[in-house]
Amino acid sequence: MLKGIIFDSDGVLVDSMPYHAQAWVQVFKEEGIDVRKEEIYEVEGANHVGVINTIFRKTDKKPGKDNYDSLLTKKREHFMKNSKAEPFDGMLECLQSLKGSYKLAVASGADKTIVNDLMDRFYPGIFDVRITGEDVENGKPDPEPYVKAAGRLGIDAVECMVVENAPLGVQSAKKAGMYCVAVATYIPTEKVAGADRVFKDHPSLIAYLKGLAVSEDPGQRTN
Repeated sequence: MLKGIIFDSDGVLVDSMPYHAQAWVQVFKEEGIDVRKEEIYEVEGANHVGVINTIFRKTDKKPGKDNYDSLLTKKREHFMKNSKAEPFDGMLECLQSLKGSYKLAVASGADKTIVNDLMDRFYPGIFDVRITGEDVENGKPDPEPYVKAAGRLGIDAVECMVVENAPLGVQSAKKAGMYCVAVATYIPTEKVAGADRVFKDHPSLIAYLKGLAVSEDPGQRTN
C-alpha cells in the first residue's frame, strides 16, 4: 500500500535548474574550469560534493578539502542573487490534494539554505520531511537520500513512491527499492527511461498524481 510520496525539488516542484546550472558554471569559471550548462544537467540530483568531484575529474585539477565548502558558498550566493525560480503551475494545488492521504517528503541534492528557501516560499507547510544535499554522506545516485527520507517518514521503501526528473535521481530511487515516476523537464524522455513511468510534461504528471487521491496503487493509474 502506498503511504508516502517523496519529491525531488529542482525540475519537479520548482523550475529552478537553469539557475543552479548557471551558478555552477560561474563558480567553476572562477576556478579556471570551463563548464557548459549541459554538463551540469548531466549530474543533476547530485549534492555539491558529487558535482564538484565530477567536474574536477574532467580536468587535471583536484579539489582540496577547503574547496567543497568554499565552492558551495559561492554557488549558493550566485544562485540566491540571480535565481528567478518559480513553482510549476498546478503543483501546489496537486500537493494540497495529496497531503491528507499521504505522507509527503522532499529529497533534493541542493544545499539546505536553497531548499528551505524554495519550500518556505512556494510550498509552506506541505512537506513532513525535507532531505537536502547536506543531510547525506552520499548523494544521488546513491540510495541514501531516499532511504533517509523514508526513514524519517516512518515508512518502508515499498510503501514509498518517488517523483523525479533526473537520471541520477531515478537511479537513487530504484536502488532504494521504491516505485519511481519521472517527468522529462529538461532532458529527453529516454534519459529517465529507468523510471517505472515517464511523463513528457508537468500537466500529465499532475493529472497522474491527482489520481492517486482515489487510488492506492500507483502502478494502476493510466492517466
